[in-house]
Amino acid sequence: MSKVWFVTGSSRGLGRNFVEAALSRGDKVAATARNTGSLDELVSTYGDAVLPLELDVADKAAVFEGVKRAKEHFGHLDVIVNNAGYAQIGAVEELTERELRDQLETNLFGAVWVIQAALPYLREQRSGHIIQLSSAAGVIAMPLGGAYHASKWALEGLNEALAGEVADFGVKVTIIEPGGFATRSGKNPDPLANGHMAQTDPAYDGLRRRLGAVAGKQPAGDPAAAAQALLKLVDSDNPPLRVLFGQGFYPMIQQVYADRLKTWADWQDLSAEAHGNLDQEDR
Repeated sequence: MSKVWFVTGSSRGLGRNFVEAALSRGDKVAATARNTGSLDELVSTYGDAVLPLELDVADKAAVFEGVKRAKEHFGHLDVIVNNAGYAQIGAVEELTERELRDQLETNLFGAVWVIQAALPYLREQRSGHIIQLSSAAGVIAMPLGGAYHASKWALEGLNEALAGEVADFGVKVTIIEPGGFATRSGKNPDPLANGHMAQTDPAYDGLRRRLGAVAGKQPAGDPAAAAQALLKLVDSDNPPLRVLFGQGFYPMIQQVYADRLKTWADWQDLSAEAHGNLDQEDR
């Protein structure tokens, strides 16, 4: 039986590939974009199987209306893909309040609005799969990405909590953590060149130069292959809570987690000291 998808950020990149993969196998998709003109080709090719929706995920009312339209149009919803987002680049000291709030409004709050809009329908039908696009940047952090990391780390915790909340309703949650994918001109996008840039402070120019020498040099994944992997996930009876897409960051993530565990172990004496030794009467 074909599935009905609701996918944010469908105009390009991984989101576009996800939509095309679903449609090409006979599924139906409510595809959202800030400008639905970018979806005209999909409509021309797949007709009524695709419902184009103009949507800015930061607009809560519009999100709820868009999800409602999709459910009414197709009759039910099976797969919710939170894909819309962007990267705000800049040292923490360089970020303006507006830049940080805008990053969180889109990447974090936008995802929350989609989840809250879709969940009543999924709970009622006692089925569904929420796919959250996080990033390798959701499990490790690097300089100049503080705002982006903050949004993705927040999504990791939010969706892990969500998974435990909705399991009894038959709703599944999977957090996808992609590495770099060749979504622009066949190349692995350089975040220092393609992200939203904060106004630079010369104090961080040396750091920028060092990072620029290695940025975007990880092996680029194939978005079409990622889309086929996503189809396997949504067809799985027991999908994982988290899964990496791509191989470039796996060794780095392994080392980061090994270092984190070692640090906690090395400082265990201080951890115990911080706990104290209160008698029960003192509590």
